[in-house]
Amino acid sequence: MKLANRVAALTPSSTLAITAKAKELKAAGHDVIGLGAGEPDFNTPEHIIEAAIKAMKEGHTKYTPSAGLPSLKQAICKKLLKDQQLEYKPNEVIVGTGAKFVLYALFQVLLNKDDEVIIPTPYWVSYPEQVKLADGVPVYVEGKEENNFKVTVDQLEAAITNKTVALVLNSPSNPTGMLYSKEELKAIGELCVEHNILIVSDEIYEKLVYFGATHYSIAQVSEEVKAKTILINGLSKSHSMTGWRIGYAAGPVDIIKSMTDLSSHSVSNPTSIAQYASIAAYEGSQEPVETMRQAFEQRLDVIYDKLVSIPGISCKKPQGAFYLFPNAKKCAELTGYDNVDDFAKALLEEALVAVVPGSGFGAPNNIRLSYATSLEQLENAIDRIRKFVEEKMK
Repeated sequence: MKLANRVAALTPSSTLAITAKAKELKAAGHDVIGLGAGEPDFNTPEHIIEAAIKAMKEGHTKYTPSAGLPSLKQAICKKLLKDQQLEYKPNEVIVGTGAKFVLYALFQVLLNKDDEVIIPTPYWVSYPEQVKLADGVPVYVEGKEENNFKVTVDQLEAAITNKTVALVLNSPSNPTGMLYSKEELKAIGELCVEHNILIVSDEIYEKLVYFGATHYSIAQVSEEVKAKTILINGLSKSHSMTGWRIGYAAGPVDIIKSMTDLSSHSVSNPTSIAQYASIAAYEGSQEPVETMRQAFEQRLDVIYDKLVSIPGISCKKPQGAFYLFPNAKKCAELTGYDNVDDFAKALLEEALVAVVPGSGFGAPNNIRLSYATSLEQLENAIDRIRKFVEEKMK
């Protein structure tokens, strides 16, 4: 049977591919350490789980409004006001089945054929694929390593054409862990207002920042910039709720309404039980969020120095998320591999350490390592990588 062209053009997820290969080796009895995970290794906090159980017992297992429970939307509005001094009304918020679907719905309602979306590299793997699924065109702008993988206003201005509809901004970033400063966001925001470009601000890692760094939303720059911003967030990373699938968007009413209409004809509504759990997540204790953040910070502090001491590895120290994104080009050359993809494949097959090749993020010289696993496992993984490299260099 002939499949739709839009599906045939999709690039498989590199993160899912490496996870599948690692699981295959584990199933065969190999002691694989997986550093490809894009989710916290902590369970969902107990008070959130209890809220879900309570909701089920009370019969909250039916359809909800397509845009989400009014009480959850109100909780999100309160969170945005408290954390970022951003004032939104409930009709400016849509709750979706994960931030990934919210992004998908946004591009579906936003883009017409050949509309362009500027995507800085390195990027999260699904951004360009979702743009292509909406018949749009991804336009890549390189966030240079020497600039902490961040794009500049001059670079963005050079990429803007009369077909440019939106810019995707992810801070803290997956895969680099870097944050844009208040000053950088102000300059980018003003440029987008000047050129009438929508800013898609993915802030899913906002709670996971380290060593005194501060997350700042581009919507905080000014009312004019806020009016051109769709803020994307969710509970997957901050509250270790990846499997609950709750994300949301906040932005202009007309866009939110269109996304709601699309949702009503696709997923109907986010899972009712997960929505009640999410209300508890935002209205209950935030102590588990801070406990998890501190654990990630400690892991990063310990393993960063160990990683960069490996021959041929260089790495910008991240400020957020839970990934390291080292440049492994020289390391690949030192160990006899033509490219970093082959180096990463050998790491998995020979050293039994699963990392994600940077080519899937638009950065072929790098690899992504997640430190969302125990410190003991992380140190073991770094030791294996070092041993692998040193033996190959002999």
